Amino acid sequence: MSAPAIKNYLSLVKFSHTVFALPFAAIGFTLGIIHTNFTVDYHMAIKVLLCMIFARTAAMAFNRWADAAIDANNPRTAVREVPSGVISAKSAIIFTALNCLLFITTTWFINPLCFYLSFVALAVILSYSYTKRFTPLCHLILGVGLSLAPIGSYLAVSGEFAMLPFWFSFSVLCWVSGFDIIYALQDEAFDKANNLHSIPALFGGKKALSISTNLHLASSVFLLAAGLEGGFGWVYFTGWLIFSLLLIYQHKLVKPDDLSRVNIAFFTTNGIASILFATFTITDLLF
Repeated sequence: MSAPAIKNYLSLVKFSHTVFALPFAAIGFTLGIIHTNFTVDYHMAIKVLLCMIFARTAAMAFNRWADAAIDANNPRTAVREVPSGVISAKSAIIFTALNCLLFITTTWFINPLCFYLSFVALAVILSYSYTKRFTPLCHLILGVGLSLAPIGSYLAVSGEFAMLPFWFSFSVLCWVSGFDIIYALQDEAFDKANNLHSIPALFGGKKALSISTNLHLASSVFLLAAGLEGGFGWVYFTGWLIFSLLLIYQHKLVKPDDLSRVNIAFFTTNGIASILFATFTITDLLF
């Protein structure tokens, strides 16, 4: 595959957006090591990383394939790779199938529980692409998909469930749902005109931002609960404070009548928040 083709496929799946869930997967992985006295296994770390990449790539490629006709009618998304013809719909679905197969195969080499649950995980992250056709809760379904990261990486190491990773997953669910609502503000008018469902299309921009704010408040509370239950120290709570302040900051950037800084709020602020929080959390766990 040529360099331009690789670049097109990376753009298709917005590979840079992996930064949202990957830091929380690293938290789950580290928790698993600490709680099970597991010797650090770099081969396991690589397998978890590959699972994250394959699953997310499959989800994004499938979304672009499923939404090709919708994206073609939306001026904001018409330039995406499938509707613009840069990547054919056939190639996109083959790429999706390949990544699904690689994800399932990788989980086979982790442990039986991860393998069996891989089919459930794929069902969740792939079905998201169709949810905006019938429910405004589509943002929450996306949140559920990304919230599997800390649980999945913990299971990879421990092979069993524990409550603490769920607190992080609940936080991710609310955090992702909240910032996806902000991102969806850009398509409020288009969604209404094309009978597509979203929180902004249902409630309008002002109420949608209020719902997003409450979800982000819940995200912060879940992280606080995780810190208290896990007996974390001041390093963790410093990271929690920074994460919470960055959530507040992104809501200062976006107004119902001014969406010019949505991309800064969506990608830059959230990317920085997740990386910093994971860095503080893992530092607290290890040192």
